[in-house]
Amino acid sequence: MYAALWRILPGPLWVRLLLLLVLLAGVLLALSTWVFPWVDVILNNQEATVGSP
Repeated sequence: MYAALWRILPGPLWVRLLLLLVLLAGVLLALSTWVFPWVDVILNNQEATVGSP
């Protein structure tokens, strides 16, 4: 998968690295903006207690 991604990126090595960093930043931004809050709502365990008698 990573080799295929590397082959489809255009340009010389420094352009490929820059594009890869931009794509990685975009994926991380999308995860932290939409995916993680959505999962938190589904898996919200506010009622759990640890060590109560």
